[in-house]
Amino acid sequence: MSDLFDHLVVGVAAFVTVFVATPVVRWIARRTGAVAEPGERHIHTRTTPTIGGIAIFAGIIAAIAAGSRLPSFDTLFRTTNEPEAIVLASLVIVVVGMLDDTRGISAPAKVAGQVLASGVLVIFGLSLRFVYLPGSPGTIVSLNNDLAALVTIVAMVAMMNAVNLADGLDGLAAGIVTIAAAALFVYSRSADSLAVSGIASSAEIRPIASSASLVLAAVVGACLAFLIYNFNPASIFMGDTGAMLLGLLLAAGGVSAVSNTVLPSRSDFAALSVPVLVPALVLAVPFVDTMWTILRRLRSGRKVFSPDKRHLHHRLMEIGHSHRRAVLIMYYWSALLAFGAVGVSVLPPPVVAAVVAAGVVVALVTAVVGGVGRALRRRRQPPTTAGGGGPGADGIVYPFTRARPDRTNMASDQHKRASRKV
Repeated sequence: MSDLFDHLVVGVAAFVTVFVATPVVRWIARRTGAVAEPGERHIHTRTTPTIGGIAIFAGIIAAIAAGSRLPSFDTLFRTTNEPEAIVLASLVIVVVGMLDDTRGISAPAKVAGQVLASGVLVIFGLSLRFVYLPGSPGTIVSLNNDLAALVTIVAMVAMMNAVNLADGLDGLAAGIVTIAAAALFVYSRSADSLAVSGIASSAEIRPIASSASLVLAAVVGACLAFLIYNFNPASIFMGDTGAMLLGLLLAAGGVSAVSNTVLPSRSDFAALSVPVLVPALVLAVPFVDTMWTILRRLRSGRKVFSPDKRHLHHRLMEIGHSHRRAVLIMYYWSALLAFGAVGVSVLPPPVVAAVVAAGVVVALVTAVVGGVGRALRRRRQPPTTAGGGGPGADGIVYPFTRARPDRTNMASDQHKRASRKV
């Protein structure tokens, strides 16, 4: 119980720090011109500060500092340097994000910064040591240092870009990351409980509180606080600074959960693979959207990194969903995928399958009913408003537009009435 309380303290430290720091960062951003202007590639209609990731970074630092003083994390800080590595890598990616948010850097330069931040974690020993290949039976492949470094860096860069692409609507990235981090945290704590009880074969080498649970608790607290300012209508954006930072921390949490196991059995590794799959499943929609976007741009002859407004969240708004409803729909599917990924490790598979199936049915029924309702409302609407339809420049009468009075005829009528009075 005290272990969970210490994690709660870490999350609260991140929450309070971000809650207090965000207004300060917002004020600084306005003073220094670090703002996002409305434009063709943006949905927002007003100038908005865009370096909110600095406040998130401050919250992560405060949370890790608080964790270093708590008894549950004493073994972690004495026996590993993973927390220090995560702080250093986070600093690198924050600097890269700040440069992109304030000055703008090329896509290759941004990827180079992401590789550098991931490389810092690898140098400090945070990397995937095994790969589980599913089959009958499955196979566990041990990776040498070079291959482990490559696989880890690729996974982390992919995660950072997935979160960055998800940051297209107010509160979307922060909410999805909250769901992913919470799901990862739940599983990491259940895995730690199994290790302590001696069920897992590698229990004697797993710390009671890992760097994964420390970082994920901090991420949940930081994102919840930032959502207060970032949910629609947002008063500040996290920018690339925050999006890439959160992607890095999610990836680090998943890698840390797996890398704490040495020489696992097949059943152990199959279970421990779930934390890595959770963020991938939760961010499956952004991942698929990313791949579709790349293919779409290649087919049209455009640059792969050229921005547009054809992402999934933009399409949700195009078909009639409001800004908030589009975000909540993305939250729902992310939570459903997260539950499916985590549930198989803590609940009987039939129960998980039933809940997920019910969630899918609810989503489909809601979508159909909502679509029919919108169609009926459009059909019941009169062809013109109270003001009537007005002809456009092409002579066509457009419904739902108020007809403008003919100023020429009005002036003529007024002149005639004035002449009669005289």
